[in-house]
Amino acid sequence: MIPPSLVPELKNPTRSEQLLLFGRNFLKHPKMLGSLIPSSRFLVNRLLGQVDWSRAGVVVEYGPGVGTFTAEILRRLRPDATLVVIETNGDFVRHLRHTVRDDRLHVVHGSAADTSEVLADKGLAHADYIISGIPFTTIPSPIREEILRATHAALHPTGAFLVYQFTRAVLPYLHQVFTLVHQEFEPRNIMPARLFYCRRHGDRRRVPRPRAPQNGHRARPKR
Repeated sequence: MIPPSLVPELKNPTRSEQLLLFGRNFLKHPKMLGSLIPSSRFLVNRLLGQVDWSRAGVVVEYGPGVGTFTAEILRRLRPDATLVVIETNGDFVRHLRHTVRDDRLHVVHGSAADTSEVLADKGLAHADYIISGIPFTTIPSPIREEILRATHAALHPTGAFLVYQFTRAVLPYLHQVFTLVHQEFEPRNIMPARLFYCRRHGDRRRVPRPRAPQNGHRARPKR
């Protein structure tokens, strides 16, 4: 559990302000966001329940948006760990830099295709976990492939790529790059979400199992 003194300092934008920012950007860039509202706490807890926080020294998040996942990752992250979030949308970048004060957080205005370069620039060799909700099926094929291969290259050999989407259409693209992909479903989200846990190696003993999140919520059983 993170000591209270190390919980990220937030400037407490209201939920309505977050929804307004998210909704406004969805209308401007619907293919970049994929959903009109941020992820539910059920989806956040289910996905982050797959992380072994004791070994999560470096975590990367693609497309943090208004920081729904970002804040929860920081609440569970070790005091000596690092979170790098990569966002292409300037509005969201400014929002995160203005509202979150945490020395472990690095907000990068850039592309997920440059993950290895972003990590190297910060003196980091690899990521233990990469978390993504960017809508892969609406991304042009060459860019999607570049992002997925960059993700594979940036992960530690025992690392995991955790993905949430609203359809199963991303599955064949994940299989092209990752040997092992495990699937789950979270219905308590608008829209219901598909979760994919990807590993670099196909040892089935490494299939991630739901872990009890550190905030007291129990992981839901597989469906």
